Amino acid sequence: MSFKKLNTPLKEALDRLGYESLLPFQKKLIPKIKSGKNLFAIAPEGSGKSTAIVISTLQILESKAFEDAPRALIFVKDKQAALELEEKFNEFTRYMDVRVFSAYDEPDIEQQKVSIYEGVDVVIATPNKLFRLFKITGINVSQLKVFIVEDAEFLLNSRDFNDLIRIPPHIAKCQYLVLASEFNSKIERLNDSFMSHSEVVRAAK
Repeated sequence: MSFKKLNTPLKEALDRLGYESLLPFQKKLIPKIKSGKNLFAIAPEGSGKSTAIVISTLQILESKAFEDAPRALIFVKDKQAALELEEKFNEFTRYMDVRVFSAYDEPDIEQQKVSIYEGVDVVIATPNKLFRLFKITGINVSQLKVFIVEDAEFLLNSRDFNDLIRIPPHIAKCQYLVLASEFNSKIERLNDSFMSHSEVVRAAK
């Protein structure tokens, strides 16, 4: 995939950050995401999955803010993962108006609800926190375009798995992406809920 096929603010961000080309798995994955398919993306650490998430999300959102409701939900295992992914987004969005917000288990949930109501485009959250926000109507999913699970191995924790699968039934339509280093039994079970009829993209061996 050529950078020419990306929106202009995203191409400018890639140039500013010194990206001359994509990693092999990114070249394989990003066009698949751009096609709108639901995907399991399976590749080892170091394949560039997190950067592919950022690039693809900003491409889907056209690298600009829109109204108030989130258009991307990204699920991560814990606070550290949320903050690391938020920092990566911030590197790309420095000269964009895209609003990125992290919700994890420690801060006051009412404060987080207010922050999201004020308007965000991307919410990065642990499953438990986002499900709790959803229960108190702290998340409006009416504008959602993409639902992503990063490093999905953490779903072996039954509580995280159960919190995650409770949300998609309330979403009218969006693209689903699950990224992991390997297929485990819990990830495979997502085929029984929101990942039915999805495609598996694997790194070349």
